[in-house]
Amino acid sequence: RWKDAEELFVQVMETCKTKLGADHPDTLSSMANLAFTWKEQGRDAEAINLMSQCVRLRGHILGTSHPYYMSSSKALAGWEAEQVDVGSLVAYNS
Repeated sequence: RWKDAEELFVQVMETCKTKLGADHPDTLSSMANLAFTWKEQGRDAEAINLMSQCVRLRGHILGTSHPYYMSSSKALAGWEAEQVDVGSLVAYNS
């Protein structure tokens, strides 16, 4: 039920942005949740873009030694590495 989850995460993220602000830790958590949901749906480019924003904001707000920053950063690095691996495979097979 990823589509249902996506709709809820979008609502939560928008509500958090409105009520708490775009850089509030809870808003950033909902942003990360939406990015993971998009990743599970195969929407890799959108997930990477959103997680990049999340990592940047978490680093600024929470600091680069915070566990939430580190977990988001690790996920993003893995996703980006997958893209490089897929790109290399496609280029190799062409």
